[in-house]
Amino acid sequence: MKYQILVVEDQAEIRHVVAKYLEKEGYIVHAAKDGFEALTLFGGNTIHLVLLDIMMPGIDGFEVLNKMRQISEVPVIMLTARQSEVDRVRGFKTGVDDYVIKPFSTKELVLRIGRLIKRVYHDEEEIVYQCDNLRLHTTSMRLFRDSEEINLTTAEYYLLHAFFRHQGQVLSREQLIELAFGHEYEGYDRNVDSYIKRIRQKIETDPAHPQMLITKYGAGYVFGGA
Repeated sequence: MKYQILVVEDQAEIRHVVAKYLEKEGYIVHAAKDGFEALTLFGGNTIHLVLLDIMMPGIDGFEVLNKMRQISEVPVIMLTARQSEVDRVRGFKTGVDDYVIKPFSTKELVLRIGRLIKRVYHDEEEIVYQCDNLRLHTTSMRLFRDSEEINLTTAEYYLLHAFFRHQGQVLSREQLIELAFGHEYEGYDRNVDSYIKRIRQKIETDPAHPQMLITKYGAGYVFGGA
């Protein structure tokens, strides 16, 4: 299992050194130079851990974290040059798992990342949900059709997780948001429709005439059974 890590750091030298060390440890690394690029990469890949700088141009790390937390509880380690207790408390309230103060030892950082990933993922029993020829693996957040892996974004995974757990049940947008993202979700209800459209492109033989993920007009969606 190769874990995917998103490194968000505006200083190129730090970004490249951290990415190099992580790749040597076998991780798949996605690197972003600012918050906007980070959110794009986060939405387009299945990210298992985020290494997030606070002080960046455009939008800072706290705003990036707030947007990520709307759809995901992915573990986050924050990088900061500031040792302010106020910043640390703010980060922990927003959902930071750990803090690393600059300058830092890259080897120590890699050890912290490994320990956090082991705690979050390795200690959980792998649950595999099955529907027809689709299998959803919960620990690794991976979807397979027979032996072929289907790449998912984080939001797509959480929605499919809700569907696999409630196969054959009609779920409204509001129920899906609660089940997949939690009550603190601040996005638009209609975002669910966009996610489902993308999921259908990945799992349906004919997305225009879906057989697995069906719309119940006026009620919501049903997965795995009409």
